[in-house]
Amino acid sequence: MTSPPPFPLPTPDQINHLRAYIQDTWRVLTRSQVHLLAAAQDPKVEYHPQRPWIIYISQRENFQQVQASLAQSLTAAELSQIDLKILPAEIDNLQEHGLLYLPQEYVVPGGRFNELYGWDSYFIVLGLLRDGEYALAHSMVALLIYEIEHYGTVLNGNRTYMLNRSHPPLLTPMIRAVFRARPDLEWLHSLLPAVERYYSYWTVPPHLNPATGLSHYHALGHGPAPEVLASEKDDQGQTHYDRVRAYYQQHPVTAYDVRLYYDAEADKLTDLFYQGDRSMRESGFDISDRFGPFSVDIIHYAPVCLNSLLYQMEQDIAWMHRQVKHLDQVAYWEDQGSRRQHLVNQFLWDEAAGQYFDYNFRSGHRRPYKFATTFMPLWAGLASQAQAQRVAQNLVHFEAPGGLLTSTHVSGNQWDAPFGWAPLQFFAVQGLTRYGYHPEAHRLAAKFVHLVSAEFGRTGNIFEKYDVERCSAQVSDEILFGYSSNEIGFGWTNGVILEFLALLGLFEAKDPDPVALQRHQGGSETKDQ
Repeated sequence: MTSPPPFPLPTPDQINHLRAYIQDTWRVLTRSQVHLLAAAQDPKVEYHPQRPWIIYISQRENFQQVQASLAQSLTAAELSQIDLKILPAEIDNLQEHGLLYLPQEYVVPGGRFNELYGWDSYFIVLGLLRDGEYALAHSMVALLIYEIEHYGTVLNGNRTYMLNRSHPPLLTPMIRAVFRARPDLEWLHSLLPAVERYYSYWTVPPHLNPATGLSHYHALGHGPAPEVLASEKDDQGQTHYDRVRAYYQQHPVTAYDVRLYYDAEADKLTDLFYQGDRSMRESGFDISDRFGPFSVDIIHYAPVCLNSLLYQMEQDIAWMHRQVKHLDQVAYWEDQGSRRQHLVNQFLWDEAAGQYFDYNFRSGHRRPYKFATTFMPLWAGLASQAQAQRVAQNLVHFEAPGGLLTSTHVSGNQWDAPFGWAPLQFFAVQGLTRYGYHPEAHRLAAKFVHLVSAEFGRTGNIFEKYDVERCSAQVSDEILFGYSSNEIGFGWTNGVILEFLALLGLFEAKDPDPVALQRHQGGSETKDQ
């Protein structure tokens, strides 16, 4: 028996409208060769109307073959608006940014996010599978593997200005979800080299902190993030970095040594600031005060989120080897997981608070900043039952009328209170469910479904984020740093809503679409009419 939901759940008619919107949105947000001109367009960079959009092809690709394929997929008018280039080996000094070519179809999050994103893709894949879009889900996994093989890692997004950073690693849970829908041992076996290469990205320097044995975010590259300079401007034309400098001028900072990041005499952000800023964007949590103002001190922290995901990755790789009968490898990967579990409990678990906190390996202390990532070790299954009980007892600090608060602190950043985001709702609900806290999980899921459904009824859209205190998608006036818009679409909210409707018994998954599956397996690609 579960507790009754705190709000009336959507009616069957409301659910049907919500589902129809999501199903239509998958197609609106799909990009492929026939949509290449739409995919190339990027609202986050300055665009000169007289110049074509640049698309870079990996040096490992057959450039002439790609050209010939595009000539079959695009009109002459479309081709004239595209400039194909080979991606240079040295990317640090790349001045003309563009789209990184991907050979199959994928789903973008929506709005200003017109790329294939690393961790967004996991929640999108879950939604696609719920809607029977198996071929599209399969294709998204294939393209993340393609990114590892052709661009070095799963990218934050497939633009050249994101080549130096990844995103929270959720590739292996994606693989497991697709495999559950359509088991294929040969396919699973073929993924292992790329998956293990991606694991290495996170577990060797600079992402490994040798002092703790845990991993941390550490993007490469230098200087301001190009997309921030071009697009994150306020009504006065100030960039995010201008607003950060003004903050440092006017506010004392005690969370870290601000001299590392800001030269007060020159009124200038330091090189280390920009490395921290890029690393914060690699984390996916852009922006919060979780690691101090603007989270630039993230480079000195072993975070709960990343190490929970890597523990899950270790379990998943062990599972993959077990499925393909590499039994000699299973014990190794299980040992890797056990080692990380021990280190997470040693450095990140705070017994007094009953929560998981990020650990500053520079100062040797945990930062007691209440953040919803404390539920991620439950999602990954690395917490003990006693630890899970303590975390569940702390739900009172995070629960709001519309679901789960991201943090308990109002900072003017979008990844803090009063905002709630679909991924953190998902991790908390799944984690609580895993440890038997079903009434709490159902209550949170029902609250978030109610909020999204109510705002969908009011606006006709599903959004990237919500104010879960006021139960509203009108958030722009509350966000002071970064970008203040609330993007519509929206990939990960769509996927999480379908998962929650299923959890609440309000949705049944569709069978895979045989037409789409045939198209994916080698049929011709045509434009949507």
